[in-house]
Amino acid sequence: MSTTNPSNKLRFILSGGGTGGHIFPAVAIANELQNRFGENATILFVGALGKMEMSKVPQAGYEIIGLPIEGLKRSLSPRNFIVAIKTIISFIKARKIINKFKPNAVIGTGGYASLPVCYMASKMGIPVFLQEQNGFAGLTNKIVGKNAVTTCTGFPDMGKFFPGGNWIFTGNPVRKNIIDSANVYHQSPEKTKEEAAQKFGFTTEKPVLFITGGSLGARTINESIANGLPALTQAGIQVIWQMGERFWDANQCAISEKIDQLEAENGQKPAILFSAFLNNMDEAYQAADLVVARSGAITISELCILAKPAILIPSPNVTDDHQTKNAQVLSNRHAAVLIPDKNCEVELIPTILDLIHNQDKKKQMCEQLMALAKPDATSQIVDILTKHISNK
Repeated sequence: MSTTNPSNKLRFILSGGGTGGHIFPAVAIANELQNRFGENATILFVGALGKMEMSKVPQAGYEIIGLPIEGLKRSLSPRNFIVAIKTIISFIKARKIINKFKPNAVIGTGGYASLPVCYMASKMGIPVFLQEQNGFAGLTNKIVGKNAVTTCTGFPDMGKFFPGGNWIFTGNPVRKNIIDSANVYHQSPEKTKEEAAQKFGFTTEKPVLFITGGSLGARTINESIANGLPALTQAGIQVIWQMGERFWDANQCAISEKIDQLEAENGQKPAILFSAFLNNMDEAYQAADLVVARSGAITISELCILAKPAILIPSPNVTDDHQTKNAQVLSNRHAAVLIPDKNCEVELIPTILDLIHNQDKKKQMCEQLMALAKPDATSQIVDILTKHISNK
């Protein structure tokens, strides 16, 4: 069956998933394609059945087809026999999807969900473009990257993973509200910071610390902050703390009691705002003098765009320890401080107390972050994609 698109309408398949780090860049690229081509573009997502993309993509307004593929178990597990069968079925189904949809191009954003579609498209003569978010390339993108037209990377110096030279450092697509927030902040940093701080009931006369471990939270970071609240309060640091749903559910009452105790001891209520999740992350970034976070690829891209000094504690529970590699890209350039998760309990609070008052070091970090910032990443990725299609 021919895979040639019979109409003049542009047709794109986007595939990636398993985590928000793979899904949200794909949605950002789809939004840019839709903004550019409007009704002349038809977009289809392909993901993994049962994974978060099956709900997140329709919420963004796009159709998605699920494949039965699962990730290979790293240990010698009997489950891998079932995984192998599901993978074969997914490759067959991916070929059928391509034949029926007839895409002009396939864009993969990583994760095992994208392997069948990207691999089959490359074998069928369909142009494949990849977007690699992390500083350590994932297995799928390393496999498919050899036959991709271009791999757009979120980090520089990725030639060791894509030795064919068909890669370009574009940066990672990030949320539009973060880019808009950064533009406002950079135009008038002092005024914007003051307005954002006031929305949290804070003053700009004292430093603001923003802690985030993602929507689910980061146990090591949260426990270290909880134990360090007396020291942070004594140092006059104002705290915005997104602790994640799991930690919130288990510790909300205990944290409230600790804050009440600090108020009783000091005669005034500590400036500590804590919640399970923040809807106004952009304003928290604007208000912050220092950020404490994990080192997921999108978080790092946001920090670069906003030029916010950060202490990064990579999650130890990710494949190939890629969060450490992400953090090292910044720490090796003196753009952030890296603390291994195992050292967090001992090192985090002293590092915060030292860095948040060190204006020279924070200024150096801001300069290095801005040098790595790629606010036009999504637009550049779509430029590369459409330029190739228009030349065919």
